[in-house]
Amino acid sequence: MFVLVEMVDTVRIPPWVFDRRLNDAIAEELNKKLANKVVYNVGLCICLYDITKLEDSYIFPGDGASHTKVHFRFVVFHPSLDEILVGKIKYCSQEGVHVTMGFFDDILIPPESLQQPAKFDEAEQVWVWEYETDEGAHDLYMDQGEEIRFRVADEVFVDTSPTGPAAAKPDAPAQPGQSTAPPAEESGDKKEAPYTLVGTICEPGLGLLSWWNS
Repeated sequence: MFVLVEMVDTVRIPPWVFDRRLNDAIAEELNKKLANKVVYNVGLCICLYDITKLEDSYIFPGDGASHTKVHFRFVVFHPSLDEILVGKIKYCSQEGVHVTMGFFDDILIPPESLQQPAKFDEAEQVWVWEYETDEGAHDLYMDQGEEIRFRVADEVFVDTSPTGPAAAKPDAPAQPGQSTAPPAEESGDKKEAPYTLVGTICEPGLGLLSWWNS
């Protein structure tokens, strides 16, 4: 679930912290820059583990700060495929069951990966497993806050780097003082999660949910 990733970065240390130990100042800057951030195709950065190498520091003309190339290792949340994790149901929607692990919320179990047969209760806004027994079918509700065990089936990274401004339409010249940006509903600027896990609910033999036995 957590891995150590070797990274290299150039760290800028402002002059007002020159009185501190270089390693301490660099560690603080790296944590500020990376902790709780998603690095594309790497995972969710948690915290600095150690610094393995410091190269020479330089001060560039017009900038009083020092710039140091640093080799370091960072603790990253990046579970492997087929790894089994435990989380809690954050909420349910037509897209599936949304799961949180406390520090990471972008986990989705799609409808086809739930225990079958399953249905979505529109009134309660929850998914329901129609559990078959000798006495007939029982509806087991996947309520918010319930613990759930799931297997990582896929991961999705989205490059959320800023893009340039949208070009104005040639057949609709902008009037003075009028914005050329498309309206929010037309621009399709729906915010996407930079890193999403797609899970499959575990079979009962791999980990019972609390509500399976209730």
